[in-house]
Amino acid sequence: MQKDVIQPKSWVLGACILPGIAWYVYVVILPMITAMRNSLYNWSGGPKMTYIGFKNYQFLMRDSIFWQAFRNNLTITLLSLIGQIGFAFILSSLLAMRFVRLKRLHRTVAYFPSTVSAVVVGYVWSIIFNYDSGLLNSLLRAVGLESWASPWLDIPSSIMYVVSIPIIWQYIGYYMIIILAGISSIDQEVYDMAEIDGANGVQRALKITLPLIKGTLGVCVMLCISGNMRIFDHIYSLTGGGPGNSSIVMAMHAYKTTFIKSQFGYASAMSFGIMVLSLSLIMFSRVLIQQPWRKEAAIDA
Repeated sequence: MQKDVIQPKSWVLGACILPGIAWYVYVVILPMITAMRNSLYNWSGGPKMTYIGFKNYQFLMRDSIFWQAFRNNLTITLLSLIGQIGFAFILSSLLAMRFVRLKRLHRTVAYFPSTVSAVVVGYVWSIIFNYDSGLLNSLLRAVGLESWASPWLDIPSSIMYVVSIPIIWQYIGYYMIIILAGISSIDQEVYDMAEIDGANGVQRALKITLPLIKGTLGVCVMLCISGNMRIFDHIYSLTGGGPGNSSIVMAMHAYKTTFIKSQFGYASAMSFGIMVLSLSLIMFSRVLIQQPWRKEAAIDA
């Protein structure tokens, strides 16, 4: 005999979720309201605040350094989408194969870099890229390619590609774990039938795995965009935004505006600009990802 499920009273549910809502309001909503208010003032610290309306936002639209930082964020995001999620999908497809041994060890080793502090990762890679004693240039000199040795962190034309390498390397394992979770939900019989039909590993990955984990890949894309649009630690420990402003990102520009220039009002306006640009990019990617699903749903209907 099936027992009746006891439904908790509404006030009990409200009491359970109230602390979480209160904490969210305190750490997210109130700071946003405060930042919105401060963005309307010319404020350099202290009690004196001069109301200037939307002039901070007007100056933000003409700030060439901010838009250069935005382009740098876009470059890092694009390279990370290709590198992080691309390599993560390849590794996940390999680990999903039956002949691979020590799968837990491989997953642990691949995921370990994402647990390390970004500042530590940036510092280690700055040593690797060092011109005089770095590992990369030392290897090039050891194999007779001394002419290829370069001051990797001092070349403005290629600096964004160089600083993207540690970022891509650190989070491949993070997205690999997410993709493996999506692959584990696929029925093994689908792969068995494809193998009987003569499909090789590449065909199974592209024709079976990829279409069936679109939702998981969509989550990875949005996480990758949101993470790289607020990137700061790696750039701070690798280059500090240099040489010049060639590797500056939006979060670092806001940091320098706040704590070095003490332009708190303008920095608040900048933080809202970063939020709007990041959300717009995430929503745009969401529309692109969901569009094929809508077509498929219309065809199935």
